[in-house]
Amino acid sequence: MSGALLDGKVCVITGGAGSIGRASAQLFLTHGARGVLHVDVDPIALEDAARELDREQVMVRAADVRRGTEVKAFIDAARERWGAIDILFSNAGNPGVVAPLAEYPEDVFDSVIDVHVRGAFLVCKYGLPAMNDGGSIIITSSVAGVIGAEGVYAYITAKHAQVGLMRCVSKEAAHRGIRVNTLHPGPVANAFQLGIERQISGAIQRDATEMFDEQIPLGRHARPEEVANSALYLASDLSTFTTGSLLMVDGGLSV
Repeated sequence: MSGALLDGKVCVITGGAGSIGRASAQLFLTHGARGVLHVDVDPIALEDAARELDREQVMVRAADVRRGTEVKAFIDAARERWGAIDILFSNAGNPGVVAPLAEYPEDVFDSVIDVHVRGAFLVCKYGLPAMNDGGSIIITSSVAGVIGAEGVYAYITAKHAQVGLMRCVSKEAAHRGIRVNTLHPGPVANAFQLGIERQISGAIQRDATEMFDEQIPLGRHARPEEVANSALYLASDLSTFTTGSLLMVDGGLSV
């Protein structure tokens, strides 16, 4: 493909059934990816997402990123079909709840940390040895990874922790020319964000979607395709000297 930024590359995307995972898979294929392993814990949503893609170049795998055996299995499956991996996009996540600290459910806190932090750790642990030199690892953090907010204890803590993980892995991977970066979307116009905003609306007694739009200097939520464009930058050779960095895609919210 003329002008393709990922010509012949092999990609693994977790959280593939969500809007950012779907948009990124489509964009990566449009830019010449040879193969995309599309991973999500929800097999029905994953198959629905995959219907939008070229199945000759896509393999879907239902897996829980909290389980090392399942992560290793989908990494091995990608290698067996296409060879070494070039782009590892750790994008799986869950929202948690919004609640006062004394009332915050411990099981919810543990679940959010497990998916975001343990999940990203396991994807890197098993994915890095399976990668080509010169590849790229992207971890989806959030604007929540650089701020604090009352009541958002699990999600914000997990998103900060992903930055620490990224910085450690970027040091280890650098000698192989593998870049490791975090992607930090602000509010995105999707179902995941809407669920979070409904919780916040109840806590603050006002429309959280409108509140965020007022706070974002660009005045609106991001589209999933805009976040995918930033993932493409980190995945491609446009970012060959970018590692250990936080790429903000938040419309200026964190400024």
